[in-house]
Amino acid sequence: MAEPHVVFGVTGWKNSGKTTLLANLVSELSSRGLTVSTIKHAHHSFDIDHEGTDSWKHRKAGAKETALVSANRWAIMHELQGHDEPPLEDILARLGECDLVLIEGYKREGHDKIEVLRGERSRDAPLWPDDKSIVAIAAETRPQGCTLPCFNPDDIASIAGFILEHCAIVGKDGRNAAE
Repeated sequence: MAEPHVVFGVTGWKNSGKTTLLANLVSELSSRGLTVSTIKHAHHSFDIDHEGTDSWKHRKAGAKETALVSANRWAIMHELQGHDEPPLEDILARLGECDLVLIEGYKREGHDKIEVLRGERSRDAPLWPDDKSIVAIAAETRPQGCTLPCFNPDDIASIAGFILEHCAIVGKDGRNAAE
């Protein structure tokens, strides 16, 4: 059986900058020689296929899973067909081997996360006071009363270092990857 994935989350309310931070982290961590996979939770309906394509026709005909494969990438589209969305653990089990899985969203799951706060953009209350799985904050200014590590959202190198140290990820050379 494969080892469980090392996971770390990026969470926050809509339009807080989660996707930008996560994409920047993937770039930074990849440049350090790590293999990074991502999971994005969507609260809305989405489709990665387009009407009229062959794979779209397969799905509309009733295929439960459709694999789309090319020389550059592949994807498996799984139709829920009225069933509940799968738990995060089931999605993690489908991922291949990697050094780190960064998860965007899934704010109610128990994995460790950094919360992205962007000034007055969000009228929602911050999550960190009531969520013990939030272990750091990305904000332009430290929230009042917050004792968690706080990083400027643009300081990607420091956030990446924190994640690597927090997750105790070891580099290919056997050293702590955060160094």
